[in-house]
Amino acid sequence: MPELPEVETTRRGVRAAIVGRAVTAFDLREPRLRWRVEPTLARELVGQRVHDVRRRAKYLLIDLDRGSLIAHLGMSGSLRVMPAGSPRLLHDHYDLMLDSGQCLRFNDPRRFGSLLWCTGPVEEHPLLAALGPEPLEDAFTPGYLAARAKRRKAAVKQYLMDQHVVVGVGNIYASEALFRAGVRPRRAAGRIKPAEWQRIVAAVRQVLGEAIRQGGTTLRDYVNADGTPGYFRQKLFVYERAGEPCRRCRTPIRHLVQGQRSTYFCPECQK
Repeated sequence: MPELPEVETTRRGVRAAIVGRAVTAFDLREPRLRWRVEPTLARELVGQRVHDVRRRAKYLLIDLDRGSLIAHLGMSGSLRVMPAGSPRLLHDHYDLMLDSGQCLRFNDPRRFGSLLWCTGPVEEHPLLAALGPEPLEDAFTPGYLAARAKRRKAAVKQYLMDQHVVVGVGNIYASEALFRAGVRPRRAAGRIKPAEWQRIVAAVRQVLGEAIRQGGTTLRDYVNADGTPGYFRQKLFVYERAGEPCRRCRTPIRHLVQGQRSTYFCPECQK
C-alpha cells in the first residue's frame, strides 16, 4: 500500500494545482469507501477556498475556509489533478471541482481509501490525535526511540512500524532502514544499543528522504499525482529480494514473516 513517501509525493504533486482555488462542485459517485462519505459533503465544500495541503502520517489534510478534508489513499488509491471534463474510469469515485477548470480525482479499485470532513482542530481528530512524531522532523531522535523502547520485547521492526511510536515507517522502508543500520529485524526493541538507535534514526531518514526524491516506490498499481509510477524500487537493498545476493556482501537475502508481514534481511550485514 502507499506509504509515507508515496503520500508525500502525492501531496507535493497536487498542492500547487489546488491551493488558492475555490471549490465549485463535489461530484461523489461512490460513497462506499472505508467509511461512507457524507452525502451532504458537497453542500459543505462548494464555495470554500483551499488554503493548504498538508500531510500527517499517511493522511492528506486539505485545509479549506471552514474545516479540513482528511483523505487516505487506502491500499490502491490515487489522487490526481486533471481537467474537469476528463473521461472517467471505472474506479473514479469522486471529483473535487475547482474554479481553475481542473479537478482533484480519486481512483481506488479496492475502496479502502477514505474522505472525512473535520470542522474542529484537525490535529485533534481521533484518527490523528494519538499518532507518534513524523520521522523527518526534530522530535524523532535516538533518545526518544530508546526511551519509548525500554523493557519492550517487541521486535525492532514491529516497533518502528507502530504508528504510536513514529508514523509512516511502513513495511518496505522498515526493512530497508534496518538493513542500512546493520540491525536484524527480530531483535527486541528494548535491547537495541544507543549507537544502534543513532544508526536507525539516520537510516530511516535517509531511506524515506531518498524515496521521496525518487517519487515513491513502484508497488503494484501505485501512481503519482501526474499518473506516473514511482521509481524507488530500483534502489531497494533487501525488500522482495529473498534468495538474491546482498548488494554489499553477496550473501543470499533471507525472508521471514513478522506480524503477518514479510521481512527481508541480510544475515551477514545485519547483527
